[in-house]
Amino acid sequence: MKVLITGGAGFIGANLSRALTRTSAIDEVQVLDDLSTGTRANLDGVDGVEVRFTEGSVLDYELLRKVSDGVDSIVHLAAIASVPLSVANPRATHDAGATGTLNVFEAARELGVPHVVVASSSAVYGSNPKLPISEDDWTRPLSPYAVSKMATEGYALAYQASYGMKTLAFRFFNVYGPLQPAEHAYAAVIPKFIDAALTGRPLTIYGDGTQSRDFTFVTDICQVIVSAVVGQVSRPEPINLAYNTNTTLLELIAELESVLGRPLERVHEAPRAGDVKTSQADASRVQALFPGVRPVELRTGLEATVDWYRGHLGSR
Repeated sequence: MKVLITGGAGFIGANLSRALTRTSAIDEVQVLDDLSTGTRANLDGVDGVEVRFTEGSVLDYELLRKVSDGVDSIVHLAAIASVPLSVANPRATHDAGATGTLNVFEAARELGVPHVVVASSSAVYGSNPKLPISEDDWTRPLSPYAVSKMATEGYALAYQASYGMKTLAFRFFNVYGPLQPAEHAYAAVIPKFIDAALTGRPLTIYGDGTQSRDFTFVTDICQVIVSAVVGQVSRPEPINLAYNTNTTLLELIAELESVLGRPLERVHEAPRAGDVKTSQADASRVQALFPGVRPVELRTGLEATVDWYRGHLGSR
């Protein structure tokens, strides 16, 4: 099989590239990335089958068609994956998320690519307070980022219904692990906390710290996507890709303090616009579809992530 990953030099994409190259059914991995958040270095040391890297955007339709030609599956991860950044720049978020996704599906349809997997987000649930939340519960996006992800999964379901394409939309929750950037203003909470802890700075908490998340280690995400690609899995509804955990930021800090063996200074700032208060997945469907995946416990994932950051702080 030949697989294209859009956004394949980013955090999840580069981890997925590694996982795919170690899979016997995969013969070639194509990566398309504009390097706006990913880096070429993220793909250094990838072993196994051939990985072909192309620098470019999913908004460049002719380039997208070129790299999509002849692949058996596309994993579409390219996006501006930040709620605060989407609030600051909604048009760019729409272009990357909605228009970029349409380009991916049109290229796949025109070229006869049989299978497309896309990344949606738990952000689509927005103000829905239900815990755990299932794919059948109502959505209420609170940010331009969440709206762009509604469009992403909407196109996946529409192309399945309209053209018979095999598609699968995963709703990611809070993914963390090695290769996740910590240094930019809109970084996710776990890399920001680890980076601050390892460099002697206080941990910044937006709000009181009781907001909760369903943290998912990146290897769990990759195992599921690899299985979906190899099996050409298609579903007529989005699938939560998280495992029914509920950890507040204060609990996360306590776990990180335990991993590091010392207390961590913290400062509180005002809550950020567009952030949701709670997030926890009903994992029934993903567990039924991919029963062989055993999710990594938070402490184990934090230990592995801290080890990776310790080894890479000096290379930034």
